[in-house]
Amino acid sequence: MSGPATDVEFMRRALELARRAQESGEVPVGALVVHEGAVIGEGWNRPIAARDPTAHAEIVALRAAAVQLDNYRLAGATLYVTLEPCAMCLGAVINARVPRVVFGAWDLKAGACGSVVDLTRNPQITHRIDAFGGVCSEECSELLRRFFEARR
Repeated sequence: MSGPATDVEFMRRALELARRAQESGEVPVGALVVHEGAVIGEGWNRPIAARDPTAHAEIVALRAAAVQLDNYRLAGATLYVTLEPCAMCLGAVINARVPRVVFGAWDLKAGACGSVVDLTRNPQITHRIDAFGGVCSEECSELLRRFFEARR
C-alpha cells in the first residue's frame, strides 16, 4: 500500500497540465488543488482559448475545486502550480482562504510570493498563506524557457 502523494508527485501532475496548455499554444502553466489528499480541481492556462484574461491555471483550478466542494472557501486545501502565482491569482487564493501554495518556478516579472511582491506576508492582509517555492523548479523553468525560446 502506498502512502499519501508528495508535493513532488502533485507538482509532476501540474507539469502534465502545463504541457496541455503548451499544446494549445498557451503559456505552459498548470495547477491543481488538493484537499484531504485528493485532487479536487485542475487547470492550465487558457486565456487565449477562453478569451478571458482571468483564465490563468490557478483560477481555473480554484473554480473547479469550489464547484467540487460546493463552497467558494477552500479551507484546508493546497494549490500546486508550476509558476509562482501573480497578484491576481494570489488574490483569488486569499479570497478562497487556501492556506498553502506550492509552486515550481519563480516568476521574476510578476510573482506575488516574493519575486516582485509578497502578498503572502503582507500584514494588512488578514488571511495567512504558507507559500513554498522551488518544487521541481528545474523542470518547470525549462518548460517555460523552451516555450518562450520557440516563440522568439
